[in-house]
Amino acid sequence: MVLVTGGTGLVGAHLLIHLVEKEENVRAIYRNLESTQKTKSLFSLYKKESLYERIQWIQADVLDIPSLENTFKGIDQVYHCSALISFDPKEEDLVRKTNIEGTANIVNFCLAYNIKKLCHISSIAALGDLAAHESIITEETEWNPEKPHSDYAISKYGAEMEVWRGQQEGLEVILLNPGIIIGPGFWNQGSGELFTKVKNGLPFYTKGSTGFIAVSDVVTIMYELMKSEIHGERFTLVSQNITFQNLLFTIADALKVKRPKYHAKPYLMNILWKLDWVASNVFGQKRQLSKASARSSYSNNLFSNEKIKNALNITFIDVHHYIKEITKL
Repeated sequence: MVLVTGGTGLVGAHLLIHLVEKEENVRAIYRNLESTQKTKSLFSLYKKESLYERIQWIQADVLDIPSLENTFKGIDQVYHCSALISFDPKEEDLVRKTNIEGTANIVNFCLAYNIKKLCHISSIAALGDLAAHESIITEETEWNPEKPHSDYAISKYGAEMEVWRGQQEGLEVILLNPGIIIGPGFWNQGSGELFTKVKNGLPFYTKGSTGFIAVSDVVTIMYELMKSEIHGERFTLVSQNITFQNLLFTIADALKVKRPKYHAKPYLMNILWKLDWVASNVFGQKRQLSKASARSSYSNNLFSNEKIKNALNITFIDVHHYIKEITKL
């Protein structure tokens, strides 16, 4: 039997569909029943409602050790997809606690219950920083602690250290660093918010770039790697390096709405995050744009996917085509 954490999120929910379609015996954890409705709705979106009943749900929390005790009984493999994604500085402590301590707990239980293999979903945010002579980020690019990183990036890097600790103690691990994951069903969180904002008339775009990937590619790769003899490796999962301008325009065209009109240059983004800070601290509004997010919106980062392509000989889904397809669902 396999265990999935984060089964009520974008990656975890799509992974659950993939696993049950592959006739796997699946157990997934949830914190409250309301959160499982998002996963159930995704199964309905794909017209696979009958498969949902094959999941064994157990109420547990990666930060609640007693609740995890029964969760690992009878488990052979673990897919750790659970994480808190937030770029709000006010949630720094919670982000680090959830992502680092939560991962440490999962690793410890894997070791205690002799789990055969762990697949950990990290992020390209936890990959290294380019040196002066480098132009593209790979799995070998070194993390520079002197460079500025978001709290989220630091938390994912810390989580990776826990996974590698598990490997040193005898646990077989696969560590994956996906780019921004595009997928349907979760329009009010993560990358789904991009679709919602564009639909509601997002006025600005930036010309920074980063790596993107379809969620269906992510879960397919996860499954294939866990079924393979490969372990003790990390892989960058990026289909394409795309500018935010290009991505937002593609989303707007797929949704048949107006494209964002105004180019938000770096100086404007720096003004906007400061105004957002004021709105948050003076009026108590939830942060929409942090300093780190503003910086990343105009940074141009290129990521290599050669390692995973060579390992599995895969062909990635074109992100632009995928966006058009999922907006029809």
